[in-house]
Amino acid sequence: MPVSQKISKQTLADLVLAAGSVPERAAIAAFLRDEATAFASNPFAATKAGSARHTWSGQAFEFRVMGVAAAGLPGLLEAVAALPPAEPLVQEIVRSGPHTCCVLLDSGRTRVVGAVLYAKPGIPLPDFSPAVPPAPPARPARRARVPAAQLDLFA
Repeated sequence: MPVSQKISKQTLADLVLAAGSVPERAAIAAFLRDEATAFASNPFAATKAGSARHTWSGQAFEFRVMGVAAAGLPGLLEAVAALPPAEPLVQEIVRSGPHTCCVLLDSGRTRVVGAVLYAKPGIPLPDFSPAVPPAPPARPARRARVPAAQLDLFA
């Protein structure tokens, strides 16, 4: 598949779900399927594994320094490190508000190499877990009163 052809969000989400190497694949796939997400402009979709490794290693450092929440980044770094540097890859970028998802695919767009979902600094990642009723507030524990021991100042 040439780089200029587009892949649907549904197909991209299905490929992410099928990728056993992406630990947070359920959350990333849910983000990709969300109606509010859209493909971002991506003039440099074609890349190489060595370039992706360099780029995302730098991003990992910046994310730590800037307090950026990210899911999938360690798995993506491991995956591109295992590939030959000249291996051709395709990167798809999907955004919604302060959140961005980058998915690295093989050149045929049939297999996900790695994926990362991240937010702007200070913004948490979207929560796609099923709605769970909030737990009742916990009562503060009472401290047991222990009588103070009398000090003998003249002993």
